[in-house]
Amino acid sequence: MHKDKYVFAQLVSFLDRNKFNYIVRKYDGDKYVKHFTCWNQLLALMFGQLSNRESLRDLIVALEAHHSKCYHLGMGKNVSKSSLARANQDRDYHIFEEYAYYLVGEARQKRVNHIFKLGGNVYAFDSTTVDLCLSVFWWAKFRKKKGGIKVHTLYDVETQIPAFFHITEASIHDSKAMIEVPYEPGSYYIFDRGYNNFKMLYKIHQIEANFVVRAKKNLQYKSIKWKRRLPKNVFSDASVLLTGFYPKQYYPEPIRLVKYWDEEQKREFIFITNAMHISALQVAELYKNRWQVELFFKWLKQHLKIKRFWGTTENAVRIQIYAAICTYCLVAIIQHDMKLDRSTYEVLQILSISLTDKTHLRDLFDKTKFQNDKERFGPNGPSLFNF
Repeated sequence: MHKDKYVFAQLVSFLDRNKFNYIVRKYDGDKYVKHFTCWNQLLALMFGQLSNRESLRDLIVALEAHHSKCYHLGMGKNVSKSSLARANQDRDYHIFEEYAYYLVGEARQKRVNHIFKLGGNVYAFDSTTVDLCLSVFWWAKFRKKKGGIKVHTLYDVETQIPAFFHITEASIHDSKAMIEVPYEPGSYYIFDRGYNNFKMLYKIHQIEANFVVRAKKNLQYKSIKWKRRLPKNVFSDASVLLTGFYPKQYYPEPIRLVKYWDEEQKREFIFITNAMHISALQVAELYKNRWQVELFFKWLKQHLKIKRFWGTTENAVRIQIYAAICTYCLVAIIQHDMKLDRSTYEVLQILSISLTDKTHLRDLFDKTKFQNDKERFGPNGPSLFNF
């Protein structure tokens, strides 16, 4: 089947082109386009992500070096810098956003894994800031002489796939993005201290979803009921009423407060949650897994290209971020479908140097050895859990 196909062309076969074409028709993405279609654009961007290209010029130089292969790689007969730059600037980013969400759904469905066994999905919500030069990215004003954007991400902890993402200017406070999240009844949402927005937390409670939030040090409350027998490292487990002027208005019902001592970090953590049915240790364990979203951001910035952008307009930046998420989901789908016993890092490293080879994917992953990585990171490689 893949005897004479390039590695990149084999990767593309895992993508549903019919679904992408449906989305393109929905937004008239290829209207009046003769040569460089939206599909060609997506593949060119994904090729740049997988081959670690640093800039638009760098990507075009790489494609020109493989000019005779471009058609067979799926990018059309010719990809010029001007045509790719114009496409990133003018084409509707919603095409790539919608396809990214489609791939997210596919990847999550394939990698479903009930680690916590709580009867609902477990999500961590956080944001990462990408600094930009204000003189070039004029639309992304952050501070007086600095630009930036924030990528707010709802990360599925059990499948290791981002379930929702919202891009704003960096000046927007983290808690303002909470209203955009599509909450699910019965699921669990983990937040850091920056999300002590009790108005939104009460809305989460009202739709019968659960939250775990690290409390601020100045939280005002009074205890109304507490547990006497506590497990090791749990200092307090009580039902409290908030007494702060605004918190008590925004969250009028009792809320659970857990004080936990982390032996590794030698410090106390205070959590607030509406999940009365789980143990205090489970509350602490849920919050501990919030760090996976931080590792995802670190991984995304180091191994996919979202720190340096290949266009200066807001549209181009959004398209590149969605292309990076599509690439991440594609690798996750390949890992599942091929049952690869390799970390995501190893898969990316192997692919980055083999995209234009004519080797069957199974042979490529079976024969390539990463002994040095196992020495550096352990037998499982630098996954999101042991980055």
